[in-house]
Amino acid sequence: MTTPSKNNIAAGSDLPAPCELPIQLLKPIDRFLRYITSERQLSLHTARNYRRHLTLFAEQMLTLPISEWHELDASQVRKLATLNHKLGLSPRSLATKLSALRSFCDYLVLQGDLSANPAKGVSAPRQHKALPKNLDVDEINQLLAVSNSDEKDDPFLVLRDKAMMELMYSAGLRLDELVNLDLKDVKLNDKTMRVIGKGNKQRQLPIGSVAIAALKAWFKVRSEYADSAQPALFVSQLRRRISHRSVQSRMAKWGQQQTLTSHVHPHKLRHSFATHMLESSGDLRAVQELLGHANISTTQIYTSLDFQHLAKVYDAAHPRAKKKNRED
Repeated sequence: MTTPSKNNIAAGSDLPAPCELPIQLLKPIDRFLRYITSERQLSLHTARNYRRHLTLFAEQMLTLPISEWHELDASQVRKLATLNHKLGLSPRSLATKLSALRSFCDYLVLQGDLSANPAKGVSAPRQHKALPKNLDVDEINQLLAVSNSDEKDDPFLVLRDKAMMELMYSAGLRLDELVNLDLKDVKLNDKTMRVIGKGNKQRQLPIGSVAIAALKAWFKVRSEYADSAQPALFVSQLRRRISHRSVQSRMAKWGQQQTLTSHVHPHKLRHSFATHMLESSGDLRAVQELLGHANISTTQIYTSLDFQHLAKVYDAAHPRAKKKNRED
């Protein structure tokens, strides 16, 4: 018996699968999606991604042929990984899909449908981990040196955008965290704000004095573009919460207008915050807390950036490290 892979639960119900799946493959996926949205409080966006990955694996299982999840073993998971790699899936994308399968199989073990997780020891091909790119302090100052004269037609946009960029760099916010900030989350008198990060985890963050000044300037004009019932800290000209895409396009626009050589996007400000904090303090744990990283290994990538900075200083300053233009 088969049934269309488009399920009826809220998470991802608008994302139909490209083919029909046996109900014994589909139903466990449905239950898992309900579990991660209701019990683990993961976002609908995350649930849709899980659904897409798991549906693809289920379709490929039929070619092995396997028609039930309890028939899946480690050797078959490796076959699926090899198949996706041959189909041109990048190591990063394959790692993401295998992570989704591992989480799903953990759930099936928890439910008693599997005795062990067959995807536990299967990994994607090793991928080169690119270091995040950041702006140096001079470039940050150049980017944030915006004023009303930069956009005479609508000073509102300048004050809003400056406040957004100052706040993001001041606290190393994720784009989603910035967009979802409400007025009640910001305490100017205390110079703090409450941020809801990944997994609905809350953290309290300090706000720098320059960002405070930018926010105060924004508050003076915000009421002209948002009524008293609008809770969002940052709003668009349509009088509603600003979208992720709008923030991205506005920051890219300012990067070009301020003549920066590299593309400016919200995450680059977060990277810059992390790098500059680590260069100045050397306190990896503090930077981890500020960024809201669950694991310090995620934060440790910035130690590589910091070492690159130190290596440049060393090469330029140490007598035995300097390159000589003439032979000894």
